[in-house]
Amino acid sequence: MNADLLYERRGDIGWVTFNRPQARNALTFAMYEGLAAICAEANKTRDVKALVITGAGDKAFAAGTDIAQFKAFQGGEDGIGYERKMDHMLETIERCAVPTIAAIAGFCTGGGAAIAAVCDLRIAAANAQFGFPISRTLGNCLSMSNYARLAALIGPQRVKEMIFLARLMDAPAALAAGLVSEVVPDAAALQARAAEVARTVAGHAPLTLQVTKEALRRLQARIADESIDDLIRLAYGSADFREGMAAFLEKRPPKWTGA
Repeated sequence: MNADLLYERRGDIGWVTFNRPQARNALTFAMYEGLAAICAEANKTRDVKALVITGAGDKAFAAGTDIAQFKAFQGGEDGIGYERKMDHMLETIERCAVPTIAAIAGFCTGGGAAIAAVCDLRIAAANAQFGFPISRTLGNCLSMSNYARLAALIGPQRVKEMIFLARLMDAPAALAAGLVSEVVPDAAALQARAAEVARTVAGHAPLTLQVTKEALRRLQARIADESIDDLIRLAYGSADFREGMAAFLEKRPPKWTGA
């Protein structure tokens, strides 16, 4: 692990913390890879019975992939490579044999929202905001696995509203949509409740939980079993994506052309 991703065991519960509060816990590739490695290790050793994933501070769970990670992109093939890499890491987290619980305070957007979506349970603080504002910021797209996962969680219409309107879903709306299982008042209550839920699931029959999560993963995988490389290439290879990235880094509104 490094300073940006913390891991500790509290009894038989593992706690993972995204630790870049100064950057709203924006995710580097090393942080994604570190989280996937923790989940893979949990599969091998079974030394923990549940994993809680959270963000440092109360401003963000994780506000997406650090935009600096995209600076070297030259075209659509880079986008396909990125989404392939992301899908592999997210699937490793999703396939974790032990229950995973996302404890969400503040912004949970982009890659952070994708991580929360692959967790088995999601608990939110009252200030949580969830979404993929890519139509307003970068002009890129999601992978088919992420579209399928979101549609399974909240339905296709809400996914369209979230992306078309670049609208973040607040905690009450996320609860009403079934995206989170409960909302607690603040970050302190969130940590306490996540620990309580983790202890509950850690005490239940592990094979029942493992079989249930894998069966549902396989069901969802059938929906996602279609290539959209042509669509990913279209988005990431566009002038709009390059404009979106430049505008984001320059802190100005992007000028979309649809090309």
